[in-house]
Amino acid sequence: MDKNLHEGHRQRVKTRYLTEGLDAFEDHQVLEMLLFYCIPMKDTNELAHKMIKEFGSLAGLFEAKPKDICERCGVSENTAILVSLIPSLARRYFKGKWGDKPVLNSSSKAGEYAVSLFAGRTYEAFFVICLDAQNRVNYAALVHEGTINEAPVYPRLIVETALRHQANSVILAHNHPGGSLQPSNADLEATKRITAALEAISIGVVDHIIVAGERYVSFAEKGLINV
Repeated sequence: MDKNLHEGHRQRVKTRYLTEGLDAFEDHQVLEMLLFYCIPMKDTNELAHKMIKEFGSLAGLFEAKPKDICERCGVSENTAILVSLIPSLARRYFKGKWGDKPVLNSSSKAGEYAVSLFAGRTYEAFFVICLDAQNRVNYAALVHEGTINEAPVYPRLIVETALRHQANSVILAHNHPGGSLQPSNADLEATKRITAALEAISIGVVDHIIVAGERYVSFAEKGLINV
């Protein structure tokens, strides 16, 4: 009897998703349904509440490391890996939506593309987006993880990356996980050093995008870069 009730509940949740979509779900209900696929014979509602409470939010849970999820929630590695895959899957999805070699011929397009690169990242990262002569993306390379203050090797790495991916020009992009869109002095100095290094090999820096969540700021739009 309990098994039949359990199976009936899961089917009702799935049917609701198929008819109403995920937007109609509360956060714990989203997680409850996700857990169906790694915990086959157990009520996942209570566990979903516990896991979200442990990390403060659904986003906080998704962004946690699998080891931390295992230890703090008492779940299997299988469960922790499935949950922590969500941000990386989201980035793959957003990248796929842009298609092959998207054209970034404006600061708004560059900003939107950069936002997709940093979806779900809780640490600071730095990308160099290599463009061809038609402003199409040849490659978006992750060149550094960590604060920009620790970046004395940026110019050399970025020159090597730009040459490797046959860049005609580049867009620099990094994120501020803390939420501020204000460029720091370190951001400005790094941009100058990188621009000078690339100018020496006739590759232009057309923009530098700072991303904070779903927002961004463009150095080119702010007049902080020589285009």
